[in-house]
Amino acid sequence: MKKEKDKEYNKIDWMITLLPLGTIIVLCILFFFMPEQSNTVVSQIRFVLGDTFGTYYLVIGLGVFLISLFVAGSKYGRIVLGGQDEKPKYSFFAWGSMMFTAGLAADILFYSFSEWILYATDPHIAELGSIQDWASVYPVFHWSLIPWGFYLVLAVAFGFMLHVRKRDRQKYSEACRPILGKHTDGILGRLIDLLAVFALIAGTATTFSLATPLMASVINVLFGVELNRVAVTIAILIITCIVYTYSLLHGFKGISILAKACIYLFFGLLAFVLLFGGEARYIIETGFSALGRMVQNFFELATYTDPERTTSFPQNWTIFYWAYWMVWCVAAPFFIGSISRGRTVRQTILGGYIFGVGSTIISFIILGNYSLGLQVSGKADIIAIYEKSGDLYDVIISIIQTLPCAPFVFVVLLLAMVAFYATSFDSIALIASCYSYHKIKDGEMPHKVIELMWCVLLILLPIALVFSDSSMSNLQSVSIIAAFPIGAVIVLIVASFLKDARKYMEEKGINT
Repeated sequence: MKKEKDKEYNKIDWMITLLPLGTIIVLCILFFFMPEQSNTVVSQIRFVLGDTFGTYYLVIGLGVFLISLFVAGSKYGRIVLGGQDEKPKYSFFAWGSMMFTAGLAADILFYSFSEWILYATDPHIAELGSIQDWASVYPVFHWSLIPWGFYLVLAVAFGFMLHVRKRDRQKYSEACRPILGKHTDGILGRLIDLLAVFALIAGTATTFSLATPLMASVINVLFGVELNRVAVTIAILIITCIVYTYSLLHGFKGISILAKACIYLFFGLLAFVLLFGGEARYIIETGFSALGRMVQNFFELATYTDPERTTSFPQNWTIFYWAYWMVWCVAAPFFIGSISRGRTVRQTILGGYIFGVGSTIISFIILGNYSLGLQVSGKADIIAIYEKSGDLYDVIISIIQTLPCAPFVFVVLLLAMVAFYATSFDSIALIASCYSYHKIKDGEMPHKVIELMWCVLLILLPIALVFSDSSMSNLQSVSIIAAFPIGAVIVLIVASFLKDARKYMEEKGINT
């Protein structure tokens, strides 16, 4: 028995496990006891990276998207992530559900309702034209092709590493081995893995801290009470942690069941708003126009830097979003790669775009254009409500209250967000747990104690950020800072995959 414990103990990568733990504890203490000073420092660092090096984020975003199309359409697209005759383990629906919910699904609900409002009040929209023409374009752009391009290119790189090359180190550094060689096992590899873990924690902190206050507001409205939002938010974070911990400890089966439940709740909510909100025609027509305008102006939107800083729109929004998705690239693509066994590279990328991008766009078109329709038709002055309160959570509450059977919608929204968060953090905690091992075979599950530790660790910094009452700008800053070094690592992983895939095809004699 003792030998088994010692064997498990020696398998743990204590540096990758304990150093982030210590850092998170220090950051939590700083945010708890020095909230104003901490937020000021974070904002200053964000300004330097986002304003001075903003083009860096934009180039990586556009480049990765274009590479995803190249890989899917090239000979590399024929590579099976597994044995050549292996079939997918999950149905397209189950696979797509887990993939979609592993990403930023709960945040998608939050931003779908409200993101156009942020742009409608930005002077850049006035430069482009009318709110009707442009306020619904940027949400679709910021949440569709380029963001999912990050996920899907890395997913096939990690899937190739795990299922084809059968490597037993499930770490960011291992994906760089084709280029780094022996340096993967040295200081450079350790640095890459530490950066990945810190980025992972930053991403979870940002997403948990951004949307959970909405859940607290929903609870206050449902029960007709005025509880302290910070206290309720922290309670929700703890409950969500319990749910995703329970699910994770039941393995992929628990994650799959929870993911399917999320999808049913999600599409049920969208269908209700579309069919019974009274804005169906406006929603469909405005959404169709927004898609067309986004496609028509895609490269202009993707490369706009506002060099004269007339509005700083890309610095405030586009760069933040690319950074936000970069830090989530540490966990979500690993998870997508894991569940994509038996699918070809082409099926994984194109299927991801169909299910992931498709579901995201539908959400923004229906929920966003419902509230935009209220604004344009004069049924409700959503912009005035936001300008008066400056609180997006209260604005979303006001929007939902215009729907028939609003209490029912609140309940569905609350359940969907809890389920989405739980599913997202199932995948994150699972991948983080794998990071704690020197080696772990494909399909092997980490020890439940390690999984439990990461489940708790991932919730600490979000609680600290909520407690310190960080503004949206400061929450964005956490992601922008963490994404700066990760961007370079993402480029290295993509280049390594292309090199290794070419070598693999030569070994197998596949030339066309």
